[in-house]
Amino acid sequence: MAAPVAPSAVDQLAADLGNTSLNGGEKSAPAINTNVASEYQGDELDTAGPTPSSAAPHPQASASLYVGELDPSVTEAMLFELFSQIGSVASIRVCRDAVTRRSLGYAYVNYNTTSDGEKALEELNYTLIKGRPCRIMWSQRDPALRKTGQGNVFIKNLDVAIDNKALHDTFAAFGNILSCKVAQDETGASKGYGFVHYETDEAASQAIKHVNGMLLNEKKVYVGHHIPKKDRQSKFEEMKANFTNIYLFESYGDVTSSSLARDNETGKSRGFGFVNFTSHEIAAKAVDELNNKPFHGQDLYVGRAQKKHEREEELRRSYEAARLEKANKYQGVNLYIKNLDDDVDDDKLRQMFSEFGPITSSKVMRDALTDGAEDEAREGK
Repeated sequence: MAAPVAPSAVDQLAADLGNTSLNGGEKSAPAINTNVASEYQGDELDTAGPTPSSAAPHPQASASLYVGELDPSVTEAMLFELFSQIGSVASIRVCRDAVTRRSLGYAYVNYNTTSDGEKALEELNYTLIKGRPCRIMWSQRDPALRKTGQGNVFIKNLDVAIDNKALHDTFAAFGNILSCKVAQDETGASKGYGFVHYETDEAASQAIKHVNGMLLNEKKVYVGHHIPKKDRQSKFEEMKANFTNIYLFESYGDVTSSSLARDNETGKSRGFGFVNFTSHEIAAKAVDELNNKPFHGQDLYVGRAQKKHEREEELRRSYEAARLEKANKYQGVNLYIKNLDDDVDDDKLRQMFSEFGPITSSKVMRDALTDGAEDEAREGK
């Protein structure tokens, strides 16, 4: 069940717009039996039927619905029992892995009429199926339209009690929502941010204008246009090339801010800090002149302040480079010798090959049981 969002100023806004509460007003609808039988096992329903190869410019012109967030055990028969209560179902397909045939957690439900699709979207969205609220949206088969990001809104600093339905109810006043999702971790708990995809950019702009900075469940939320990953990466690379914030122990040049990390309990320094300069040139000069400089018996590390994922990626690359360097270093200089006599040990092996040049290491591999038997023989047992 969706967690209700606490009443706030957005309710008044909803009233002004002639809509239900932005904080999750309930709609009346005919009773739908959502107690999907759990005894269905396997493909008991003939799902053959037409599947649209592409969507019309507006998803609503189609009668095909995407149903996501499904439990892996949900079958076509279970979905048919629920969705056929709305109207005549043309076909249902649970998408599965091509090799394992395990459910991918989503399905497509095709109605014979668009009106039935609209009714199902309105009445069944976020219905519990096998204990999970399903997420329904119009099927959009055109990848170009899906990936434009047009009308897509990003919301962060969400209260953990706000789920998909509560988020949908909050933003439905501003326009037709194509999809709505709160990001979750592997346990199903909210990560505190989500996405709302509107049919139009105008609706997205209205949502940003009216909800950004408002309180939802006593938490001030940020609402803005979603920036596609490729654009975020481009901006990130630009930021890296023009950094002004560097990891440092003291000010160097004109500083706008600085901080020293301390232990929360003891107040002692954690051995690192941050200094933000007024310009990239000053920061770059500080890195060049202070990195590896001795200070109180230790060599300083001074570099651009990095986010956690940057540091992890850099460490991964460094490890991989060191591994390859080590492998290349011993390429062609490591010899394998077999058919050795049983009495040849590490020292004898080294003596045999030392005349050809310096040896960095030598090792005779022995069976553990054999070694134990030899030890007992030496001890007279």
